[in-house]
Amino acid sequence: MIAAHQQIESTLADLFEDAKFDEIRIMRALGKSILGPIQPIHFKDTYLAISKKQGEDVVQLIKENRVKNVVEFGSSFGISTLYLAEGILETNGTIVTTELIDSKAKKAIENFKNAGVNHLIEMRIGDAINTLKGYSEPIDLLFLDGWKDLYLSLFQMLEPNFHSKTIVYVDNAEMHDTKRFLKAIQQTNKYHLTPKYDGKVVIIKSK
Repeated sequence: MIAAHQQIESTLADLFEDAKFDEIRIMRALGKSILGPIQPIHFKDTYLAISKKQGEDVVQLIKENRVKNVVEFGSSFGISTLYLAEGILETNGTIVTTELIDSKAKKAIENFKNAGVNHLIEMRIGDAINTLKGYSEPIDLLFLDGWKDLYLSLFQMLEPNFHSKTIVYVDNAEMHDTKRFLKAIQQTNKYHLTPKYDGKVVIIKSK
C-alpha cells in the first residue's frame, strides 16, 4: 500500500511541475477565444487542476466517509483523478471519470498507468451528458470540475443515483455559472451547502 501511494505521489509531483506554466497556457487560450465565446477546446493544452491542498483534503474526505463509488466530471490531465484514486486505495473503491477533449483523456490515461492506478479508473471520453447517460450505480462522491454550465444538468441527471450519504464536491464555486447552479440546488431545500477555501469549493450533502 505504501508503495502504491508513493507511485501516485511521484506522478503527481511530475504533473504539478509541468503545470507551473499554466498561467501562460491559460493566457494563450484566452487569446485564442477573443473572437468568440470561450470553449473547452481552447484549453486542450492547459492543466485545469485542483491545488495540492485540495487534493490532500479530497483524499481525507474519501477516507473519513468510506467513499467507494466516485464519479468525476472533468478529468483534464488527471491530477484530480489521481487524488481521488489515492483516496479509494484505502476504501477499495472505483472511479468513473469523464473528459471531453480526446487528447487530454489519452494523456490522463497515460498518467493513470504511470501512477499504477489505471485498473481503478474508467475513463469515458466525450460530452459527459452523453457518456454518463444511463449511469445506474450508487454514487458516494460526485466530483464536479468540468465545464460549469453543465453542472446543473449533470447533477439532475445523476441525482437518482444519490443516497443519504452522497457527497457532491463542487469546484470553482465562485464562477458565474457555478453560482447559478448552487442557487438552483439551494432552492430545492433538500441539501446542505458548505463553502470551503473562501468559497472556491462548495460541499453538497443531503439534509
